[in-house]
Amino acid sequence: MTGLGTIADDAQYRVLEAQFRAADSVALLRHVMNLLGLIFVWAVFAHCCSPILLAGWSVALIGTIMLGLWLDRNRRLSANVGLTARDLRRHGMGGLALGLSWAGCMMIVAHAGETEELVALWTLVSCIMVCSAISYAATPLAATAFLLPCIGGLFAMFGDGLQLPLHALATSYALSLLAGCFIYARTFAHQHSSTAQLAEKSEVVSLLLREYEEGGSDWLWQTDTMRRINGASKRFAETLGLPPEQLEGVPLVQILAGSAWGSGRFAAGLHSLADHLKRRESFSNLVLPVEVAGKTRWWELSASPRYDDNGAFLGFRGVASDVTVQRESADKIAQLARFDPLTGLPNRSHLREVLDQAVTAAGARRPGCAFLMVDLDRFKSVNDTLGHQIGDKLLSEVARRLSKACRGQEFCGRIGGDEFAVVVPSALDNHAIAQLADSIIAILSASYQIDGHILYIGASIGSALSPVDGRDSEALIRSADLALYRAKDDGGGVHYAYEPQLHAKAEERRLLELALRAALEKDQMHVLYQPVVQADSGRVVGFEALARWTHPELGPISPAKFVPVAEEARLIAPIGEWVLRTACTEALNWPDDVRIAVNVSAEQLSHPSFVATVVSALAQSGLDARRLELEVTESVFMNEDAGALRVLDQLLGLGIQLSLDDFGTGYSSLGYLSRTRFTTIKIDRSFVVGASKDVAESLAIIRAVVTLADSLGMATTAEGVETEAELAMVLALGCKKVQGFYFGRPMSADDAGALFLAAPERLIA
Repeated sequence: MTGLGTIADDAQYRVLEAQFRAADSVALLRHVMNLLGLIFVWAVFAHCCSPILLAGWSVALIGTIMLGLWLDRNRRLSANVGLTARDLRRHGMGGLALGLSWAGCMMIVAHAGETEELVALWTLVSCIMVCSAISYAATPLAATAFLLPCIGGLFAMFGDGLQLPLHALATSYALSLLAGCFIYARTFAHQHSSTAQLAEKSEVVSLLLREYEEGGSDWLWQTDTMRRINGASKRFAETLGLPPEQLEGVPLVQILAGSAWGSGRFAAGLHSLADHLKRRESFSNLVLPVEVAGKTRWWELSASPRYDDNGAFLGFRGVASDVTVQRESADKIAQLARFDPLTGLPNRSHLREVLDQAVTAAGARRPGCAFLMVDLDRFKSVNDTLGHQIGDKLLSEVARRLSKACRGQEFCGRIGGDEFAVVVPSALDNHAIAQLADSIIAILSASYQIDGHILYIGASIGSALSPVDGRDSEALIRSADLALYRAKDDGGGVHYAYEPQLHAKAEERRLLELALRAALEKDQMHVLYQPVVQADSGRVVGFEALARWTHPELGPISPAKFVPVAEEARLIAPIGEWVLRTACTEALNWPDDVRIAVNVSAEQLSHPSFVATVVSALAQSGLDARRLELEVTESVFMNEDAGALRVLDQLLGLGIQLSLDDFGTGYSSLGYLSRTRFTTIKIDRSFVVGASKDVAESLAIIRAVVTLADSLGMATTAEGVETEAELAMVLALGCKKVQGFYFGRPMSADDAGALFLAAPERLIA
């Protein structure tokens, strides 16, 4: 090791350790000789040299010696562990510093001394060089770094032309020392490198033998020149379940092939083994199946050819081990990595691989491959009511039916949860894909009998076709997902093929959601208030708070557009809370008998902290609870959740009024009207418009709602009244309150307050 490169292997590291051990063993000699040289210089040359220069040189020399001692001490304290080429270079820098010190001494004396004194100095330097060369012999970098400055110093010391013979002699002497150091270092490195390699091999052999003796997991085998078993070991025979003498002389390949020897149908690993034996090549870690006692085991074999002293081939000698457990574990891991553990179907990653292959194979062919995403309808209700154990069994049955429906070239798998997918490598046309999707929906929608339960679920499917709907698997999956979303949005139980406008709508919704998330923070939302009046007198009795959004670039965005996005993105709760707090604050500026109505979503009611939020809004604004009216729709009761009823009862207990909005358009049972004390039932505008056109069904519904509300002590509010004729009609039908453009459009809080200033009787003409 010269120190100019890096340590490439363990053998070089061991040589490096030996170099430092050799250098450390004679380092003391070098330091002592340098100190004696320092004393000699002062004793001989103090009369002719400047004391200041000699003192400076002495300090430098002593500093160099101390630095070398400190570096050597630190390395010895670490027991030469973790050595690098950098340590060798640092050692060389010490030699360079020492060489420069003595070169400086030669320059000082050369300018002040005579020839006899120069010869005396050269005698001293020669001794120093010999001691240092001996000390640095194992480290050629340090030896070179020390001797080269000394050779340079000779030019200063013997610069006179008359001293040329002395200069030549001294230089030759120094170069001889340098050459001797290199020769010794090369021999030293070669010797220790060989020793290190032999030691490493001995360690490896000892380790293998120790592992074999202690573990006993491997066994030895060998063959003769004809590739027949020769000298079968006891453990080798025991593993095969045969006596050693029965193995003797039998071809190794025949033993490993077992019953397949007669048919010639060998495993690929056995063919590879036969090729290695035939070509007399070494091999290692060759895994192949072996028949043992009628069962398949997996063996791992390694071997090398044997030769005698004359180079004649003697056969093979090797080691074998049973790796069946490891192989089965690896197969199981591979199975888990590519297949769903519950259903046994290919998982998401496996499906993606198959789809990638199908897209590549299809290329630009039209039509190419197809991808279908299948989502189960009403599966969540099974999990919620009967538990996940029944749900898991249902998913397994769904997987079995889906596999049955895909008996052709189709490849089906489970994406996760209640989502499945089908890859059709070669699609005929859209009609064929639609037929496949319809058959899957029909098969999956049939009744299931799980643990005595008769279950009914459905399926929705979205499909995409390459290359029209996507030129890569990622695009196809995205397109099929958008089509599935459309199918679910239309009620489920149907199949939709991807259409380009679906992507445009999805992108629009995504951008709308991103903008909506920042709307509250950027103060883009505001609240408008629509008057609610007494039907017979036109007197303002309240307002309904309506959230509005004006985007700086998109302009006003309809609630019909952003409210569904807010509900899906789980943003309706923070928006609803903001509307509630804003409305309560503004209502405080109105007369004490004017109510403020705020719409509440099902998500808000299901939140554990909703009641606390309402109490906080009332407390911060100072609004009387009796002036707050919360409007809920029938969708709150869609899942027959008793929790919603408990929240409504808590709100009623606070004195808050409740209103049932859009009655008759949802899913609720009339039983909730008797169990929850609603203050008002609001009749949807669609019935008002129908009744104004003398539609019998609309008239009958309004009469029924009014009668029902009167019997339960509730008021009725007709929404969407826009004409005088509609007002007269709802008055005739018995509605108590009216809301609509006829009395006023949604207005700002200032405009709402101005109504009371302009009309003390709060009448809207």
